[in-house]
Amino acid sequence: MHIVRRYVRPFLLITIVALLTVVVVRTALAGTDTAPRDVDREIAARAEPTPGQQHDLTLRTPDGEWVGGLGLIEPARPESRLAPAIAGRIAAVHVEEGARVGAGTLLVELESGPEQAALAAAEAEVAVAEATLVRSRRGVRAEDLEALTSDAQAATTRAELSAGVLTRLEAASRGGGVTVDELERARRQADADRLGALTASARQRAGQSGRREDVLVAHAQLQAAIARRDQARAALDRLRIVAPVDGEILEVHFRVGEYVQPGGEEPLIVMGDTSRLRARIDVDERDVARVRAGAAARISVDAFPDRFFDGRVVEIGRRMGRKNVRSDEPTERIDTKVLEVVVELGEDARELIVGQRAMGYLAPAE
Repeated sequence: MHIVRRYVRPFLLITIVALLTVVVVRTALAGTDTAPRDVDREIAARAEPTPGQQHDLTLRTPDGEWVGGLGLIEPARPESRLAPAIAGRIAAVHVEEGARVGAGTLLVELESGPEQAALAAAEAEVAVAEATLVRSRRGVRAEDLEALTSDAQAATTRAELSAGVLTRLEAASRGGGVTVDELERARRQADADRLGALTASARQRAGQSGRREDVLVAHAQLQAAIARRDQARAALDRLRIVAPVDGEILEVHFRVGEYVQPGGEEPLIVMGDTSRLRARIDVDERDVARVRAGAAARISVDAFPDRFFDGRVVEIGRRMGRKNVRSDEPTERIDTKVLEVVVELGEDARELIVGQRAMGYLAPAE
């Protein structure tokens, strides 16, 4: 045991001396504490982006002085996010993403069997009401009119005969050849036949021109039938989605057989006018005074890192708001306010995609 201790102590002493020697040598080689290292020089050479230019897009910056900000590519007009007016199951989708459609084009139909049957019944009621009105305006049928004419002629003939008999009896009564009772009966018969002739003539005239009251009733019935038809057509139209403007179908979120309802998280169809594109740029609040309408602008995107897309400022927001696009860099300021500036792009920007992130550079005001 004594022998082991005798050899261990020198070994520990030698080890400690060796470690101290290594520390002294490394300190001497490292130089002074204030001497910059290569890694320190690299960190110091990094330049922090100016406010409004923080982004994670690997893009080159145009020459000169610019006001920068992140943004998004969007259609020439705000997107239309279409949804049904009532809940239902999709029966047909008539368009695909990327299709260009005109205003009024039928895009989607929901199941509408009962509504179509109601519309057909309402259209039939309108046809019946129209025929009734025509008949009321024209009067009765030709056969009925002939019968009324014959009745009027017969009644007129009877009235004339009764009047002739009454005249002869009155002449005979002055000579005492006719009793008072016979004369009275002849007078009553003549009056009855005269009134019958007047009635038959009135029926004939009514049959030829139609009664004004009948025409009014028929017209009111037609208007009511048209209103019911329009109501049925409106109910059917609520189950059909049509394009509100000319544009391109950007997204279709539902397929045939799926159930949709208004107010859902996703619209049924998203469309927009992509005949020209715009870029909505977030300008930092510090640079708001340097932005003016009509100023030149340049847009760059990650997909085309070596190109700039020229444009001009067409809209400047009237209210500060939160950022629309974030770079997610640790150095990014998230508490700053931004002003939305819209840049209209030229024809060469048609290669860009709606929703694509972009970096905008705006010529500052003098």
